[in-house]
Amino acid sequence: MNHAISKIRLLASAAALGLLGAAAVCGAVTLPASIAMPVRFTHTIDARKSKPGDVVLAKTTQVVILPNGRLLPKGSTIAGHVVEARSFAFDPAASGPQTPSVLAIHFDRVVAGDTALPVNLSLRALANASASYEATVPVGIDESDHTGTLVLIGGDAFSPLGKEVIDSQGEVVGYHRRQGVFARLLPSTYRAVNSEIQCGGTEKEQSVGIFSPNACGLYGFGSLYLQADDSAPRGTFELNSRNHTVKLYAQSEALLETF
Repeated sequence: MNHAISKIRLLASAAALGLLGAAAVCGAVTLPASIAMPVRFTHTIDARKSKPGDVVLAKTTQVVILPNGRLLPKGSTIAGHVVEARSFAFDPAASGPQTPSVLAIHFDRVVAGDTALPVNLSLRALANASASYEATVPVGIDESDHTGTLVLIGGDAFSPLGKEVIDSQGEVVGYHRRQGVFARLLPSTYRAVNSEIQCGGTEKEQSVGIFSPNACGLYGFGSLYLQADDSAPRGTFELNSRNHTVKLYAQSEALLETF
C-alpha cells in the first residue's frame, strides 16, 4: 500500500511539472536527452568540509522547456549529492605535480514539493560566482550603447531591450524573451589537464540562462579544471585543483543537460 501511495504521489508531482510527456515506468520519470537546465547553486560546497552523501542544491534561473511544450518553473530545485571530496595537502617531497584536491558532484533529482523526481543530468558548463554575476550586469561597448550590453558566459551578447543574441561574428544564435534566454545548443569542446570533454548540439531550442549556446566547461575558475572520470557514474562532474582546496561558492551557475 505504501509503495502504491508513493507511486501515485510521484506521478502526480510529475504531472504537475509536465514531466509525464516523457516516459514514466514503475514510478521513475525520465526525460529525453539534451534538455538544458540553467541553475544557480544555493550554498557553498567546500572540499575540506564536505563528505560523500552531502546534499547539493541548485535552483533553475529561468523556465525550462520540456518536450511536451510545458515549462519547468523558474526557481525549481535541482538536487544532488557530493560523490567525493578531498582537500589539498601540499607534499614538499613530491618531485612532480601535487595530488589534486577533488570535489565530485552528481545531480539526479528535480524536487517537487515533498517528492523527488529522478532525472539524469550531466554538467555542460559551470561559471564561478563572479563570472555569473558579471553576466547579469550590462556593460557599455561604445559611446552609443546607452542601455549597455549583456555578455553571456561564452562571449555571446544581447541588449536588454533587444531580442537577438549575437555571437562574435555578428550572427544571431539565440533569443532574449520575457521568460529568459533561449537557443539551440552548439557543439563545442572543453580541454583541460588530462581531459577533453565534448559538448553536443541540439536541434530544438533550449533554456540557457546566462550561458552562450556554445558554452562548455569551466569559466572563471583559474587553476581549477574539470576532470572526466570514466570510473564515476555518468553525470558526475569532478572539479580538481593541484594548488589549493576546491571550493564551489554559492551563486555560481551551471548549465546542466539531460542524458
